[in-house]
Amino acid sequence: MEKQRYKAIISGENGEASLPILKGTMGPPAVDIQQLNAEHGLLAFDPGFRSTASCQSAITYIDADEGVLLYRGYPIEELAEHSNFIETAYLLMFGELPNKAEYEDFWHSISRHSLLHEQVLLFYRGFRRDAHPMAIMIGVVGAMSAFYHEDMNIQDRDDRINAGIRLIAKMPTIAAGSYAYSIGRPLRYPRNDLGYSANFLQMLFGVPSEDFVVDPVLVRAMDMILLLHADHEQNASTSTVRLAASSGANPFACIAAGIASLWGPAHGGANEAVLRMLMEIEKPENIPNVIARAKDKDDPFRLMGFGHRVYRNFDPRSRVIQKMTREALDHLGIDDPLLEIAMKLEEIALKDEYFVERKLYPNVDFYSGILLRVMGLPMTMFTAIFALARTVGWVSHWLELSDEGHGIDRPRQLYIGEKLRHYPNKK
Repeated sequence: MEKQRYKAIISGENGEASLPILKGTMGPPAVDIQQLNAEHGLLAFDPGFRSTASCQSAITYIDADEGVLLYRGYPIEELAEHSNFIETAYLLMFGELPNKAEYEDFWHSISRHSLLHEQVLLFYRGFRRDAHPMAIMIGVVGAMSAFYHEDMNIQDRDDRINAGIRLIAKMPTIAAGSYAYSIGRPLRYPRNDLGYSANFLQMLFGVPSEDFVVDPVLVRAMDMILLLHADHEQNASTSTVRLAASSGANPFACIAAGIASLWGPAHGGANEAVLRMLMEIEKPENIPNVIARAKDKDDPFRLMGFGHRVYRNFDPRSRVIQKMTREALDHLGIDDPLLEIAMKLEEIALKDEYFVERKLYPNVDFYSGILLRVMGLPMTMFTAIFALARTVGWVSHWLELSDEGHGIDRPRQLYIGEKLRHYPNKK
């Protein structure tokens, strides 16, 4: 990061304020307002932080206009084609792709930390049998702070890395356990002879009394889903993790906070909303009416899974997952009326001038919901799998913030309440 020779000038009641402009390696420059209040008695007002760089980070870069997503400088399309989730996790955590020895050591550490403490398994019994998997995950991940607190020094980098590896390793077991418990099925233990995504699938779909052979096409599909969702810059859940981490909170508590934020329908629940919309459409003949409603500015109806609040062009992840979705459909030979509606809706929207002019292309949520359904997953697990994938990004941001020695975050407010008043005399 460097300071530009240009400065931003703000005129106020107390005169002019000269503020430095900071320039990163890519993206728009930022006005440095850190001393705005202390030196000039002013606050910046930016509800939702949509024009605020809340931190400096070297992990993920998004170019909203060009539809670019980079993990540590690598295009997401290249990683999807040549890498896998574990290698990408290493990249996000440590900044560089691992060599063969680093990869094997990293994977060995993850595979050996995938078991849950037996007392943790007892926690599942405290939830209602029909509890949402995300509710269970928030509780179980947060409760793990009790198992890794006294023996962990977050001021020590090695301890921080070990905590991050534990989280990445145990999250598939926690997510699969949440699903198994919600349907009354015992949890299968993780298997160290399987890869990350294959192991998750066998815990998710297998039963302890039978062998389970994972389908390599579905393993690749799951690995792709996890890789594409591993990180996405300063979104709501990542910002939540960083905010909690700034207080020095236990990393398991920080990630639990991230899961809670992700659970919101405006964030992690978008692919579930896509499928619910498809269910409401019911049959392909109803699609023209749906398209007409989406175009009507007076109709509150929204076409879910099209466009993106960040990308003003196409979502670069959507092309990758679209290809994987079609491969899975062809491989499994599934005849699903809901999928027929989705494919028809995609075809019509991509040709309609209204959507083309506004660049409302199908995004990653449109395809990921379909792909997860093709793989046999219930909608209640969609956001849980998102949380599993995003744990890598959360851990990477937690490590970055901790390495910087970042102080506690403390946003300010523009107060609009009552002015000073005194308690009435009730004599």
